[in-house]
Amino acid sequence: MKKIVLALSLLIFSCSTQDSKKEKIAFEQVLEAYYQESLSLYKINATYQGDTRYNDTLPNTLSLEFKEKEKAFYRSYLNKIKTFDDSSLSEDALLSKKVLIWECEMSLKGMEFPKDKMPIDQMWGFQLSMGQLASGQGAQPFKTVQDYENWQVRIQGYLAWLDNAQESMREGMAIGWVLPQSLIKKVLPQLAEMTTRDLDQHLFYSPARDFPATFSEEEKAHLTEVYTNMVLNQIVPAYQELHDFMATEYFEAARTTSGFNTLEGGDAYYAYSIKKYTTTTLSAEEIHQLGLNEVARIGQEMEAVKKQVGFEGDLKSFFDHVRNKKELIPFSDPQEVIDNFYAIQKKMLPQVNKLFDLQPKTAFEVRRTEAFREASASAEYNQGSLDATRPGIFYVPIPDVNKYNLFSDEDLFLHEAIPGHHFQISLQQENPAIPSFRKDLWYSAYGEGWALYTESLGEELGLYQDPYQYFGMLGAEMHRAIRLVVDTGLHAKGWTREQAIQYSLDNEAESEASITSEIERYMANPGQALSYKIGQLKIRELRQRAETELGSAFDIKVFHRKVLESGCVPLHLLEEKINRWIKTTKI
Repeated sequence: MKKIVLALSLLIFSCSTQDSKKEKIAFEQVLEAYYQESLSLYKINATYQGDTRYNDTLPNTLSLEFKEKEKAFYRSYLNKIKTFDDSSLSEDALLSKKVLIWECEMSLKGMEFPKDKMPIDQMWGFQLSMGQLASGQGAQPFKTVQDYENWQVRIQGYLAWLDNAQESMREGMAIGWVLPQSLIKKVLPQLAEMTTRDLDQHLFYSPARDFPATFSEEEKAHLTEVYTNMVLNQIVPAYQELHDFMATEYFEAARTTSGFNTLEGGDAYYAYSIKKYTTTTLSAEEIHQLGLNEVARIGQEMEAVKKQVGFEGDLKSFFDHVRNKKELIPFSDPQEVIDNFYAIQKKMLPQVNKLFDLQPKTAFEVRRTEAFREASASAEYNQGSLDATRPGIFYVPIPDVNKYNLFSDEDLFLHEAIPGHHFQISLQQENPAIPSFRKDLWYSAYGEGWALYTESLGEELGLYQDPYQYFGMLGAEMHRAIRLVVDTGLHAKGWTREQAIQYSLDNEAESEASITSEIERYMANPGQALSYKIGQLKIRELRQRAETELGSAFDIKVFHRKVLESGCVPLHLLEEKINRWIKTTKI
């Protein structure tokens, strides 16, 4: 009898194990199918990841057909992923399920708003991404004849998008969802630059000015003819038409207001944007007050630095002193700016091993921002390819090197490069344990929150020995704290562009031109600017909690590994993970 019971138990266990394996396989298949279908839907994402399958296609994301495909895609996978029982999933698999549910639900919610009626702006518009690719220095490869032909075909999809963008803006005019006039003024020069017929100067002709040495003379001649025709007979007319439309009838219909709260349904859209970018349930009022508190706290630390360097006068005068101090504006050639960032890297790298046992393999470069977008651009990081063959790139705008102030360069390097975005994004892409769909996910509260958190590691990494560089770090943190105030001020409290600019001038050392560019950035994309400080404060809170509860068992390298190893996730899921780690470590 005992043998029969044992045999039955073994049979039941075997069946249960097989069912568990099948469930695991089925779950992983859904995740992979979601990823592959997302690439076939958003083909440009595949290019950025180094996947060349779709390099010759570009769907019209503004078309009704595409939008219907989007809705069906997210609804389908939301239903599929919810069929898996939480109790049957491992800890990592459950995290993936929660992330995918968030992705689908937030994407579907975002489709309820007519934000796509403003498809072009000075900072976030798709035309800027296409310009980067057209330069030949971005993710779109130009190494083979096929690469050149792929781009020429992809441009046809882009031309359709440009045409549809104008249609979308006309629809926006009918319902009042239009850009403010001040933003259109910044877009027009960007468009005008693409109307030049001087091929030596045209961005979209760049690949034809720099053929690989392996190309034959016949291949070069053919592609030169193709690209000449593409630029002069397709790109230039398309940009000219768009420019003229935005300069005339669209400008006349533009808003004189600054915030989304003046649009019909704008309050609901801003609430959605807050949730999307912060991955929290904080209200605009809560964030505004948090910002005011942080501005006051950081202001006190700035006062201490002002006293340290012996400056007499108020803090606002010290801002002017920092902005104009000749010793902080030493460069006469843009390459000197780039070289300074490499010097910072060399200085702090020996200390990195003390804080990080998890570091990326992907290479890293510093480059000057392309001229066509430099005037309106902020410093930024572009990730390397998934296979690590294309390096991560830190882009630095240098519109006027004779006015370039380096007082925040150490801080900026930590944020955009190492151990900020370059570490976080590269490790996410390189980790084989992270499902494919999560390797390229971006949650601004986590990603920008991490980068802002790393700015505070400067002293531990051997930087900020110069009080002005430390002040640069405080200035950067103040900048992100101010964002909490001005973004909510613009979009929830009725602040004007000028009010927001003045508040920033009163509380930070950035130039008026830089501040103006920043405020207009917030006007174009509500909520995104909130993510930095909200994410940083949460990661700081989690570190403090771990240090307090673990005491001597706390290991900073393990904490950083735990934060980084799962890649970008909404903040509440990161908090759940760190809390579990603290609990198991205490045991």
